[in-house]
Amino acid sequence: MRKFLSVDPIRDVIDQSCRSSNRKVSGVGLWRRLSAAAVLAFVATGASAADMAMKAPQPTTTYQWSGCYAGLNVGGGASGANLSSAVDPGTHLLGVDPGVVAGSGSGGHSGDGLIAGGQVGCNMQSGLLVVGLEGDFDSFSSHTWFTNNSNTLSDGVTPFTIGQSLTTNYLATIRPRLGIASDRDFAYLTGGVAFSGVSYLESYSDGGVPPGSGSAAASKSLVGWVAGAGWEHALADHWTFRAEYLYASFPTVNAVGAITDTGGGANTLRGSSDLAVQLLRAGVNYKF
Repeated sequence: MRKFLSVDPIRDVIDQSCRSSNRKVSGVGLWRRLSAAAVLAFVATGASAADMAMKAPQPTTTYQWSGCYAGLNVGGGASGANLSSAVDPGTHLLGVDPGVVAGSGSGGHSGDGLIAGGQVGCNMQSGLLVVGLEGDFDSFSSHTWFTNNSNTLSDGVTPFTIGQSLTTNYLATIRPRLGIASDRDFAYLTGGVAFSGVSYLESYSDGGVPPGSGSAAASKSLVGWVAGAGWEHALADHWTFRAEYLYASFPTVNAVGAITDTGGGANTLRGSSDLAVQLLRAGVNYKF
């Protein structure tokens, strides 16, 4: 084994080659030079391979929207209401006065309010298509109201005032979402069921002899429909930002009360209001 690994034959060949060219070269020195050259070649080859590996393009991955999430939102909402009033014939307002009062107490009005709350949901992605289901609950206080205090009864002298208001307490929805994803961007349409709590009030007073006054009130939880659209962007693997527009419509709230006076006169007072809400909000989600 030692003979097999010996470098003496190599030295002899080198010395003979050098003698033939009239140059005397030390075998040990030449061997050292060849070894150094081999080491340099090995290092250069390794550095070149490492440089090529560093310059190779890194693989890219497309963001996946599948999964569940929870988040917060804030924005603004505008509510609109068609308020109507009716006064039945009775013993306080006589003749055409019930119709005069009812006509002055009807109309369309609007109000604004801030909206803030949270949402939870889940998405499932297949190719570019994303399907999801989301539920949200927001505090939403809007006050739609009007007061008409510049009218008189049919005699042209007796003043009266009538007003109505509709106040929302919250807004909640349960909605499927359907949209198209382009890597970290997701545009979608949405629609479903909407819920809101409202308080309605109608009030009346006049300067008759004797004076009359009354009100009709109702508090109710409403169930309606909602539709809209939105855009969502993945800021990081677990965090997304969104902007969303929704339109919600609710059925009519009805209330019944009475107008009375100290002389025993009375008329039934009826009021009603529907509700439509438009909102624009932004939010952030944490994707699990």
